[in-house]
Amino acid sequence: MRTRIRMYATAAGIVAAATVGPALPASAAVPAPTVGDFNGDGYADLAVGVPDGAVGGKAKAGYVNIVWGGPKGIGTRGSIRISQSTPEVPGTPEAGDRFGASVALVDLNGDGSAELLVGAPGEDISGLGKDVGMVLAVGGGKDAPGSGSVVLDGRSPSAAYGLSVAAADLTGDGNKEIVIGGRDKVVARVAQGEDSMVATVVTAPMGGRAPVLATGDFTGDGKADLAVGYWSKTPFTQSHVRLWAWDAAEQAMVNTWNTDNAGVSALAAGDFDGDGHDDLALGECREIADENIDDPCGPEETAKGGGIHVHYGSATPGSFGSRRQTLNQDTVGVAGIAEDGDHFGASLAVADVDKDGRDDLIAGAPGEAIGAREGAGAATLLFGGPTGLVDAWGEGHSVGYQQNTPRVPGVAEAGDAFGAAVATGDYNHDGRADLAVGSPGENAGSGGVWLLPRAGVNGSSAFTPAKLGLPSPSSALAYGRYLNGR
Repeated sequence: MRTRIRMYATAAGIVAAATVGPALPASAAVPAPTVGDFNGDGYADLAVGVPDGAVGGKAKAGYVNIVWGGPKGIGTRGSIRISQSTPEVPGTPEAGDRFGASVALVDLNGDGSAELLVGAPGEDISGLGKDVGMVLAVGGGKDAPGSGSVVLDGRSPSAAYGLSVAAADLTGDGNKEIVIGGRDKVVARVAQGEDSMVATVVTAPMGGRAPVLATGDFTGDGKADLAVGYWSKTPFTQSHVRLWAWDAAEQAMVNTWNTDNAGVSALAAGDFDGDGHDDLALGECREIADENIDDPCGPEETAKGGGIHVHYGSATPGSFGSRRQTLNQDTVGVAGIAEDGDHFGASLAVADVDKDGRDDLIAGAPGEAIGAREGAGAATLLFGGPTGLVDAWGEGHSVGYQQNTPRVPGVAEAGDAFGAAVATGDYNHDGRADLAVGSPGENAGSGGVWLLPRAGVNGSSAFTPAKLGLPSPSSALAYGRYLNGR
């Protein structure tokens, strides 16, 4: 079986029947090489983007908070802040830079430690104009970040490079390409030995939203491919999820697969049926335009409250996406009840939580109402199986979590938006995937992050800006809206 390649560039009555993580045979609990370890101590760390944070009195200059992993997971060993006031980082903090609007921890040079990729879409550049945008890379370090450099900046006003970012080996040469989403554009910085080139992936109206990015080997050729989701209603209504692959002869990214008329809030790649081929999950998939395309997100009723539509990979060349599944909170076995405004699937993360050789999907529903508390939010762990996320009887298998779940800290309150972002990582290096859930509306918009060890409630904890000693902890930092630990 080949090695999969993937990288993730986000109701009342929710079920909480299982209050511990899935069982795992002791023989299987062997820690794998650490992914997302920024300080090189052997534990995965979590990057939290705080683009609304002030730096040096500059409103929304933004920063990134790296929360250290350790024997008890994240949130117990402190953290560091990285901004453009950090000596190793290029630039100067300015009002509205929104440094941290996208974050990724990726081992770019293959040394076993992660670098931080961070977008600053509001960056102004002299001679080019306002909101040109920029993506930077910052090296890891034991007690402080290593040196930083500019990966790429926009070339025109309002280009807003850094609205989204991802990285993967798209060319198959062992080097990782950095993919950058801007306003109405996606580009890739392609490594070519000691040099690089910038390849335009797509230029199209995107409605002012950050293009949604994910990578996985969808074509089965051993190289990562790029999935891009975007939609707009101007100058006309259109919506797309498209796959792009590197063409060595053309020295360009080429479009290889499309599903049109589908608008998404999140994308994630994983092998949900364990067949060795990457699948693509479309989060909060909904039909945006009537283009005479029948049900691009599956049956219309499964879009209520947010639906997840999965296109499956296959050993047959050119057949990606021919097998599909759709589920929402009204699917038998899926926690919760589908209600308008739940935004089920607005954030996605992937890990093999139960170590059965099939990836599982974590879906955030930040609009979920808990009792009468609207927008309290929830997160659902959906288990993969022999047929994927839906079994042969059309049922899902899941566990739901929210702040009213027994042994989960806190209390579900209106507007908490628990589940607005989700991330996975082995933060205590025990060989099992842990789950981080962002709740940016917590504490009147100050925000917080919840840790669910082994994606279960036993030993769960929460940390907030105040607990970490961050500046202005009671202001509207929306801490937890932007997460990435891989």
